[in-house]
Amino acid sequence: MCGKFTAKASWTETIDFIWSASPGEDEADRTYRVMNDLPVIVREGDERRTMKMRWGFPHPEKWQVPQPIHARSETIDTTKAFAQAFRDGQRGIVLMKSFNEAPDVAGPTIQHVITPGDEAMLAAAFVWRRYDITGLDRPLFACVLVTVPANSLLATLPTDRMPAFLAHEDWATWLGEKSADLREVKACLKTVEGVRWTMTREERAKTAKRGKPMVSDPTGLF
Repeated sequence: MCGKFTAKASWTETIDFIWSASPGEDEADRTYRVMNDLPVIVREGDERRTMKMRWGFPHPEKWQVPQPIHARSETIDTTKAFAQAFRDGQRGIVLMKSFNEAPDVAGPTIQHVITPGDEAMLAAAFVWRRYDITGLDRPLFACVLVTVPANSLLATLPTDRMPAFLAHEDWATWLGEKSADLREVKACLKTVEGVRWTMTREERAKTAKRGKPMVSDPTGLF
């Protein structure tokens, strides 16, 4: 499942994204992984704001360990770890430029990068919680990515899960800005099909070979 994605740095500072605007080419990309602080769009009163939250709920016995990091959409309203946050409106959105997936097969992990074609970004659904942890001088805000069954493109990896991406018209329902019952909120979590996404194998950075140590370059001796 997805444990890494990229976003435009300026997008993470923007809540009311203008869909007709094209991101500038000079905006830096930023990569986010599990345990990073993510910029999560949430509802606060009648407004939207971003909050920094750690990706991964704290393990019950050791808060430093991120477990779980994903929540299945099918059981998000019944699984103990997520149900209360889902019901209480602790739901957020994280904007992604691309995301990574790996085949669900034995052996070394082979990451693939999925990039949307016609869309400038993807809006991933998250749920979050606040934790008051002994020994920490401030609350820990943590979030998990909601997942849905994989679409036909990702199923070819193969993998059976993918992030739940929200349609723009569903943002208000998911964030709790629009009056809706929990069945309608849960219905926002759908597998995205029929999209012009591209999927490419991620190339690992090559390690430069060290030259034979010489007096002028003795680093190979150490």
